[in-house]
Amino acid sequence: MRGVRLSDLTWLEAERALHPGALCVLPLGACAKEHGPHLRLDNDLVLADYWADRVLAELDVVLLPTLGWHYYPAFTEYPGSVSLRLETARDLVVDIVRSVARHGPRRFYVLNTGVSTVRALAPAAEALAAEGVTLGYTDVIAALRPIVSEVAEQEGGTHADEIETSILLAIAPDRVDMSKAVKDFHGDGPGGLTRTEGGPGVYSPTGAWGDPTLASREKGERVVASYWKALAADIERFRSAT
Repeated sequence: MRGVRLSDLTWLEAERALHPGALCVLPLGACAKEHGPHLRLDNDLVLADYWADRVLAELDVVLLPTLGWHYYPAFTEYPGSVSLRLETARDLVVDIVRSVARHGPRRFYVLNTGVSTVRALAPAAEALAAEGVTLGYTDVIAALRPIVSEVAEQEGGTHADEIETSILLAIAPDRVDMSKAVKDFHGDGPGGLTRTEGGPGVYSPTGAWGDPTLASREKGERVVASYWKALAADIERFRSAT
């Protein structure tokens, strides 16, 4: 391993690891957010932990414990889905980073697995910048865009869809039930997903948005390889950014 896991250290070891030049990585993935009938509520947490393990093995970082709660307002109509208020999600990240930064590190990277999370991460970065601490985070859509254009066959969608399901088939197939996967795409629109046809938001009776029936392990392996390359490059760019 090139990195160190903060939770594995004693406070004396942490004092040595948390020097001003250290790059701290905070994995962020929802531990309770619906992903259709074929994926589990902790889908994003599984993704965050997978990418965190790869970062730990291959990059020189201090890996913080995974954060499972954040801002996910688009899914609250579906039982089991939890979202914090934007202000709470923002302040949660700020407080975590401040606690660690006081001992030396000035660079923090949120290994982000969500989309709506960016709406809270951006103001968190602004608040921390005023204190001389730099916060970066993954733009999931941008990192996926090149490979999605190559492998996707579905007509649209980005949630519990062909691509996300393919990724899980590649990294955690035991957590996917393809017998329950169904196409659920009724176009795009403003707002979150809704179970009410004709209601405000994007209609999705299943909670998926796209066509997960087109998913395959082979597609997932291609997506994972491309995404990891983009993620690792993004972290290394952030390490040397002004």
